[in-house]
Amino acid sequence: MANIPVDATAFSVFDMKELSAESFDAGLAEAGDELAVVFFWGLDCFNCEIAKKAMLAQPEAIRALGLRWFHSNVYEHRDLGRRFMLHGVPTWFFFHRGKRLGRATGWHGLGQFQAAVAAARQKIQAVSGKTPGETPAD
Repeated sequence: MANIPVDATAFSVFDMKELSAESFDAGLAEAGDELAVVFFWGLDCFNCEIAKKAMLAQPEAIRALGLRWFHSNVYEHRDLGRRFMLHGVPTWFFFHRGKRLGRATGWHGLGQFQAAVAAARQKIQAVSGKTPGETPAD
């Protein structure tokens, strides 16, 4: 492998909490009613580094998505790779109240990622009649 260094800047800029196989479910529970996303990545993953750089190039647009961010190195936490049947990284899984709603595989630009977020929100709205984080009218 090329031994590409891991740039952790995106993890701190977007306040991504690291999850392991042991902390995964409890970590997601911390998101409460927010739409959560887990960024699955791996060491020596060139495309993972490209995705992080693309996200860092447009932080306002990424923050505007209103996501609760998590990340996991699936090469270190192989149980998570098996649990979610990952065949490649980068991959993002969307969750609401611990329920998996969808995924985005590979970084194909902000538009594709925004569409995946919108699809996850539509699933929540179809079930609950409201979007995550929305409070009922008084």
